[in-house]
Amino acid sequence: MKLRALLLSCCLFISCTAQAMAGQTTGQTLVLIHGYLGNGSEWLNSGVVSVLQRAGFNYLGHLSPTGYYPTQQLTSTSPRYIYTLTLPSEAPLLVQAQWLTQYMQALQARHPNNQLILIGHSAGGVIARLSMVEFRLPANTLITIASPHLGTQMAEWGLMASESPLGLFAPFFGMNTLNRSHDLYLDLVREAPNTLLYWLNRQPHPQANYISIVRTNHNPVGITDPLVPSYSQDLNNVIALQGQATTVPSIGTHPLQPTDGILLLTILARLPN
Repeated sequence: MKLRALLLSCCLFISCTAQAMAGQTTGQTLVLIHGYLGNGSEWLNSGVVSVLQRAGFNYLGHLSPTGYYPTQQLTSTSPRYIYTLTLPSEAPLLVQAQWLTQYMQALQARHPNNQLILIGHSAGGVIARLSMVEFRLPANTLITIASPHLGTQMAEWGLMASESPLGLFAPFFGMNTLNRSHDLYLDLVREAPNTLLYWLNRQPHPQANYISIVRTNHNPVGITDPLVPSYSQDLNNVIALQGQATTVPSIGTHPLQPTDGILLLTILARLPN
C-alpha cells in the first residue's frame, strides 16, 4: 500500500509539474551526459527519460560518433527536447569535453532559440563544466548528479592499479579498460595543486544556473554513495562557485534512479525563462 501511494503521489507530482511547465514560453534542450563506462542508455534504463517524457519533454534521439539516431517518440508539441549521447568515457576529461562541445554546436544549430541545459551524471557533470569553462560552451544551466567535482579516492585506486603490475597483466584478463583509463583516473583524483580539478575549480565560470544533485549521507535509511563522497558532489564546495550554486539533496547510491527524473522536473520548473 505504501508503494502504491508513493507511485500515485509521484504521478500526481509529474502531472502538476507538466502543467506548470506548459506555461513556459522558452524552449529547452536537455542534453543527458553519461559518466565513466556509461552510455546514453543508462538514462533510458534508469527511468529518467520516461519521467521527463510524461511531463511533456520529447526525446528526439541519440548522438554518437557514427551519427545521429532520431526517435519518433514525441509526447507533446512543446519545444522541450531531450538528447542522449555517447562520449569516449575512458578518455581524459579534456578529450571528452571536446567531443561534447562538437555535439552541442550541432544541437545549437538545430534549436537556436532554446535554452541549452546540460545534465551530467558522475564524471559527465565534470565534463560538462569543463566544456563551459575551457570551450565557453554557452549553456544556460548545468545540473550535475553525483559528480566528483572535488575528485574521488576511487580514481586514485584505479590509478595505482593501472601503474602496478596488475596493469601489465590486465589485458590478459580482459581488463584493458584499466590501462585505457589511466589518464582519466589522473584527471579525477582528489583535487590538489597540479591536478586538473584543482585548476578547473579555480577558473572563472561563465554566468549560468549551477545546480548539483547530491547523494546525501544524512538520511534516515542510511543509503550512501560508495564511489563519490557527498562533499565532492556539491558545487558549492568548488572554490569558483561558492555561494553561487544550488544544492539539491537526494537519497540513493551512485547510479541513476527514477527519482532523479522527479528532482530534475522540480529544478526545471523553477528555472527562469
